[in-house]
Amino acid sequence: MSKLRFTALLALLCSASLNAEPVVYPLHSEGPDPEAYVVELLRQALAKSGGDYQPRPSHRAMTQSRAEHSLERNDGAVQLMWTMTTRAREESLLPVRIPIYKGLIGWRVPLIRREDNRWLAKVKTLKDLKPMRFGQRADWPDTRILRDNGLQVITSQSYVSLFRMLDAGRFDLFPREVVVAWNEQARVAQEGLALEVDEHIALHYPSAFYFFTSRARADLAAAIEHGLEAMIADGSFEALFQQYHGETLKRAGLGKRQIIELENLDLPAQTPFKRQEFWYRPGAPQ
Repeated sequence: MSKLRFTALLALLCSASLNAEPVVYPLHSEGPDPEAYVVELLRQALAKSGGDYQPRPSHRAMTQSRAEHSLERNDGAVQLMWTMTTRAREESLLPVRIPIYKGLIGWRVPLIRREDNRWLAKVKTLKDLKPMRFGQRADWPDTRILRDNGLQVITSQSYVSLFRMLDAGRFDLFPREVVVAWNEQARVAQEGLALEVDEHIALHYPSAFYFFTSRARADLAAAIEHGLEAMIADGSFEALFQQYHGETLKRAGLGKRQIIELENLDLPAQTPFKRQEFWYRPGAPQ
């Protein structure tokens, strides 16, 4: 390619980038991104949406509650967020009802202190967990779910601080999404925290983790839905899911664990359980 043609192509690409609509999502936390899968899923969905969008994170880390408030007001700080659905969220925001993690956000494995790595082997029922203290961030929907099921919850406003609180014995276990638990454990081990992923139990409650937009941005919600449906149809959704989570799910061995079922009283009736391709099922062919 001649230098002149290369320069022209570069100018064309830059022009296209400048014309794309920025779609800002809340940065989860400073430092390593624990949600790289969702960011890539969003990027691919927007690329297949039929529109011209450029996703990018907010300049600073933003809590769920702050992002939700921004979308409710449609103040332009962010154009979307991703989080677990609740009845209140579906009333105040516009959900894209395609579960990002195929329901895996409702499958939790506990992070525990290394010296406590055997006591969960004795747990058989929900009642066995009620004397224990669970760590959660204050604005996560899981906090309410755990409490609705009679469990003790210690909260923090900071995601990062929860790992140090567990290490310091402020609570007994930190239930984490099965898709992130081992990555989180490896990261905090580098910081000197002696935490492990329990091998004996898993908590499960029905849930869905969606993209949400402002109710004033039905156009953006429709574009994301169109892109995700296109990814499901051409197999790229499943390919990306397996790329990021396939090995982790094998390692988790959910089918071999003692499953503690919890109720999710805040799950909206519109959750699309009838579409089986939306959901991960332990032991089913994927």
